[in-house]
Amino acid sequence: MWTYLSEWLQFAVRWIHVITAMAWIGSSFYFIALDLGLRRRRELPEGVSGEAWQVHGGGFYNMQKYTVAPPEMPDELTWFKWESYSTWLSGAALLFLLYYVQADLYLIDPEIADLPVWGASLIGIAGLALGWVVYDALCKSPLKNNDTALLAILFVYVVVSSYLFAQVFSGRGAMLHTGALIATIMTANVFLLIIPNQKIVVADLKAGKSPDPALGKAAKQRSLHNNYLTLPVIFLMLSNHYPLTFATEWNWAIAGLVLLIGAIVRHFFNTMHATGEKLWWCWPLAGICFIVVITLSGAPGWRTADAETTQRDWRGDPQVALANSAHFEAAEAIVLSRCSMCHAREPLWPGMIHPPKNIPLETSDDLVHYAALIERQAVRSHAMPPGNVTGLEPAERETLARWLADGAAPGLGRGL
Repeated sequence: MWTYLSEWLQFAVRWIHVITAMAWIGSSFYFIALDLGLRRRRELPEGVSGEAWQVHGGGFYNMQKYTVAPPEMPDELTWFKWESYSTWLSGAALLFLLYYVQADLYLIDPEIADLPVWGASLIGIAGLALGWVVYDALCKSPLKNNDTALLAILFVYVVVSSYLFAQVFSGRGAMLHTGALIATIMTANVFLLIIPNQKIVVADLKAGKSPDPALGKAAKQRSLHNNYLTLPVIFLMLSNHYPLTFATEWNWAIAGLVLLIGAIVRHFFNTMHATGEKLWWCWPLAGICFIVVITLSGAPGWRTADAETTQRDWRGDPQVALANSAHFEAAEAIVLSRCSMCHAREPLWPGMIHPPKNIPLETSDDLVHYAALIERQAVRSHAMPPGNVTGLEPAERETLARWLADGAAPGLGRGL
């Protein structure tokens, strides 16, 4: 019974996480666009830095922003914070349920670091906490007066953190924790600086004092960081579903390139909202970075089969070629011994009630049918077995590669 409840609990938490993330990202993008789109007019009230007219759902809206705060505290004030808190809390719950409770499956790779479950979990938690402490110290250092220098240092800091995660965790765990580090920074910005600063301003207004402009400036800087980090954190959170992203020795470099892509894309939209200018060069530059990501994802890449295999004359169906390959018997033995305890119609792995992604690898027909996925997960990348928990040897991956090459008919490509 617990197995069923656990799976539904994970699904429910993931559902909540996605919903709250949509709300947070939506409000964040909206307010950045609103702030950059404000226009200054002579007839604006004192203290108002700009306004924007907008239309939505058949109604017109007049939005005004005060440089520091209005002269008097309004009767009603909406706080945008719960979207951020709910996203982080649900994400932390999902991290615990998947990566800490099941650390031996998703977080630990004995070939990288043979850690105990409790040790890997503590490293993950400590890494996230320390990540915020270092980030906050950098933002409060003299670098805070130079946005460009601060962003450059923060970029290097996140890439180094990703590299360090990759030295102790599985590729999947390293990428996920890089995303969790960024998400923790973003939510901590809201919880520990942006909202507290706004509360001080509100308290000053109620007391009849003039709020300190530095409070709003610091909050705006952190909000800008969150804006530039949003797209990369989405990519990193999705990466655990795509082994070509995380199951490579260059996963930390991919994380760095994704940070650049996110910054470039946000720069395009931020500039457009602020000035109306469209910096079209941003898109080809982002595209070049993504091509580099695709290139790096191939390491360790396809194992080249021997000349006898690759030079065969292909005239038939690639699935028939795979089933009749001289390497099929060896490949089948490897899959049955290394993969089938999970990828079975009735899995033998504790806690599993169905094969991952509902993909069984028990029969000859199963292997031929799912050959493309075997190639992607166990040959082009080392995503499977997760953390190499069953000890799949490099020579065995080579054997799988030779078998798969026998189905690489011209025009169809490897992996069917």
